[in-house]
Amino acid sequence: MRILLLGCFGQVGWELQRALAPLGNVTAIPRQGDGNFCGDLTQVEALAATIRQLAPDVIVNAAAHTAVDRAESELGESAAINATAPEVLAAEAKAVGAWLVHYSTDYVFDGSGTRPWQEDDSPRPLNVYGLTKLDGERAIQQSGCRHLIFRTSWIYAARGTNFIRTILRLSAERENLRVINDQHGAPTGAELIADTTALALQQSFAQDNTSGLYHLAASGETTWFGYARHVISAARDAGWPVRTADNGVQPVSSDKFETVAERPKNSRLDTSKVESKFGIRMPEWRIGVDRTLNEILACELKGRRA
Repeated sequence: MRILLLGCFGQVGWELQRALAPLGNVTAIPRQGDGNFCGDLTQVEALAATIRQLAPDVIVNAAAHTAVDRAESELGESAAINATAPEVLAAEAKAVGAWLVHYSTDYVFDGSGTRPWQEDDSPRPLNVYGLTKLDGERAIQQSGCRHLIFRTSWIYAARGTNFIRTILRLSAERENLRVINDQHGAPTGAELIADTTALALQQSFAQDNTSGLYHLAASGETTWFGYARHVISAARDAGWPVRTADNGVQPVSSDKFETVAERPKNSRLDTSKVESKFGIRMPEWRIGVDRTLNEILACELKGRRA
């Protein structure tokens, strides 16, 4: 299996390099390219040429414009990366007979209600990021190529910038933290996303009836406040220099934080479709958070002692 991986240095892309390796030959290209091939999703002609030259069996697009607030003033770039590029990737995938794997987001929904979103619920994005990601989904679906689109949420990893690392830093600096308590979702590890992708691809090559849209997230739910308290408690137990006491973490509503882009309050995703189709079970969110937190802390604490 010849696999082209785009966005290989992002949180999900980094884990995909590991997870996809057993499936075949992986050509992993960062945004800046590798000297021979293009990985910049804003350069669609060069991107298409790269696909034609490599003629992969699978294209995995882990690249995206994910700066939610900046997207409000960077509509052109956000649309180019999140919508136009996936359309081109889908057309080229169909031309060479490849599968296309693409990642989307719970931000395609408006965050209303309290039940987990299902794949066939009507999207209604609240911001430019969600709108451009939805446009990318639809372009792929309309292309006729074989595809796996995974909507996910609240992504974290041991590397990169994410909520876990932010809370670790702030808890070591401050005695009090204010954290949003009216947005609900499931923290989902890049490792889980990558491993599920590899398993889904393996099965898709064995049975050609898997093409479609799936929700992919850890099971259970929490709020950013509950997430923060869990990280701080576990970090304290592991020996992290936490200044924030348990009662120093204060729950607040999202209207207390001004952001350029509006965020959905309900990011719950129903994963029964992906579990049923591929015979898997999504682990409870704390399992992945604890593993990643242990990995981060092992490196950070070792560095502090050195």
